[in-house]
Amino acid sequence: MRQATALGKSTAYQSNSAGQNVLWGVLAAWAAVLIYAAANPIVVSLVDMGASNLVGGGRNALTYSNLYFLGTLISVVPLAYLFRRDLKPTRVRRLSRKDWRILTLSAFLSSALTPALFFFALSETSVSNVALISRIEPPLFLMGALLVLGERFDTRTMIAALMALTGAIWIIAAQDRGSWAGFGLGEAAAVAGTLSYVASTLVARAGLKRVPLGLFTVYRAVAGAAMYFTGATVIFGPSVFQDLFEPILWQWVWVYAGIVLVMGQLVWAMALKTAKAGTISLAASFAPLAAVLIAMMFLGEDPGPGLMPGAAMILASIAWAHGLFDRNSSVTVTVKRPSPQLSLGQPRPVD
Repeated sequence: MRQATALGKSTAYQSNSAGQNVLWGVLAAWAAVLIYAAANPIVVSLVDMGASNLVGGGRNALTYSNLYFLGTLISVVPLAYLFRRDLKPTRVRRLSRKDWRILTLSAFLSSALTPALFFFALSETSVSNVALISRIEPPLFLMGALLVLGERFDTRTMIAALMALTGAIWIIAAQDRGSWAGFGLGEAAAVAGTLSYVASTLVARAGLKRVPLGLFTVYRAVAGAAMYFTGATVIFGPSVFQDLFEPILWQWVWVYAGIVLVMGQLVWAMALKTAKAGTISLAASFAPLAAVLIAMMFLGEDPGPGLMPGAAMILASIAWAHGLFDRNSSVTVTVKRPSPQLSLGQPRPVD
């Protein structure tokens, strides 16, 4: 009798623990999506703040380059601690020269080229447009995975991705009454940044299967920041980073590094560990709309008259992808990371 009672209590405890893990997984998944969706509005707000609080000879210390470079270096410390097991010398020595070459290429694409392109896009167009244009990523990634990696995809997933992309195009086109006159350098840079991000993901999936996640994350941050620093210095001159030690930068970079780079990755890791695949996928699907809504609330952006019909189409694509229109069918859910720019640190979010 006592054994049965003890077994019952143990079973109840395990059930309660599992329920708590699921709840934390749901909260973590949605928190990660909201953080990544807020990444671009946060960095744009900081840059605007810097423009109102100039230093030296009238310079803005809170530039995209300063925030990204310094924020990335700051984030390396907690990330290295979090993934310390993956950074053991024995694991590092297992990597081949090919692994290091592919790892470096992936770091350049995801953490140097992609942030540069998205930062330029944010300086030329709205956060809403950048978030919406990034909707080209899902169908491009699916096609790339098929052609490059030989991975098959669910037809339902591709249809849903194209529906969401159509809704995003509708919103952007309606801003100029379908003339596309507003599609300029910023929008083109967002397209290029998304292509770079997709390429980096394909490269990583193709050649880095033996590389531990922690080593990939930390190396990508360090190497990407170094390459970004070198490229920006060569293109714009050494003066581009002359305000790295300005007090206002150190005062506010913690907002970017702490919320976007560190907290975002921590809650995302928690979501991947404890949340169900369907929960992660559903939360990630709302990322672009969340980014648009946050930009409207905090930056006062107006997506235009196409917002409601375009958003309705994006919501319909989410419902279609998750089988909400079906009565008695099960749907295979594809798990993918939410989109800053984009990401920042990952601007979609930028990694």
